[in-house]
Amino acid sequence: MKNISLSCLMPFVVVLVMSLSTTYAQDADSLEGTWNMTVSYEGKELPSWLEISHSGRNTLIGRFTYAMGSARPIAEVQQFDDVFYFSIPPQWEEGASDMEFRGKKEGEGLKGTMIYTDGKSYDWTATRAPILVVNDNPKWGKAQKLFNGKDLAGWNPEKENQWTITGGILTSAKAGVNLVTKEKFTDFKLQAEFRYPEGSNSGLYLRGRYEVQIADNKGAEASSILFGGVYGLLTPNQMVAKGAGEWQTYAITLIGRKVTIVANGKTIISEQNIPGMTGGALDNDEAAPGPIMIQGDHGPVEFRKLEIMPIAN
Repeated sequence: MKNISLSCLMPFVVVLVMSLSTTYAQDADSLEGTWNMTVSYEGKELPSWLEISHSGRNTLIGRFTYAMGSARPIAEVQQFDDVFYFSIPPQWEEGASDMEFRGKKEGEGLKGTMIYTDGKSYDWTATRAPILVVNDNPKWGKAQKLFNGKDLAGWNPEKENQWTITGGILTSAKAGVNLVTKEKFTDFKLQAEFRYPEGSNSGLYLRGRYEVQIADNKGAEASSILFGGVYGLLTPNQMVAKGAGEWQTYAITLIGRKVTIVANGKTIISEQNIPGMTGGALDNDEAAPGPIMIQGDHGPVEFRKLEIMPIAN
């Protein structure tokens, strides 16, 4: 074998070391991961969600959920020294301009500005989404009725109330306001029986943060934004919605972020991790207990059963 001098190898060693260093820097990139973002908008604190990950060697991509709508893809998160930037087209926001985000790392969190679709600038901050422990052998407490069939005891309407109770059925006859339980929960099993008129749209928010979609979608292809989906994030394995006007059922188990959804007797999502909050979340404090919220600001819906079995303390 021909001897190769060290001096000949040095350029290759330098390139290898630089390559390894680059790879390590990318793997340890502090921007990567999931972030719970709070946008300060017109005196309100709007919970939002940001995910940043690698695509290939050098490109950062992501997903973003604003205070409304579903998670939407970020084609590229660009970095310029310690500043990063991304933009997304409008979804349900008014206006045609892209939403533009600029930010930088500050301590353990992120902070920056958002240029909204109307051209106005708003501040935001973000903290890393917490790790939620999954109890593989939960002991469940006693089942309790969230809806007693008589009145709204245990519930708070967000604003002026349009919900009524007739013949033991909780009814929202028109789009109005959401209903939120006074009690908050960590892990639980939730059972619901509901129906809706043709073309209607509602949902159940787990801990007030993750919406399970309720909508008139019989015969449609399964989607994360249709019946049984965790809105914009998890897609059911099949569409099992019945026709409008028929009573339907959900049996939902939530442990940490792991969710199982049985709709009309069929398991459509099995022990899947919910990546982050969906649009319309009440807050982004994922480590804290949260309420059950019924979406009443979209379309008419009726419930005749809402029962929860919290994890035993």
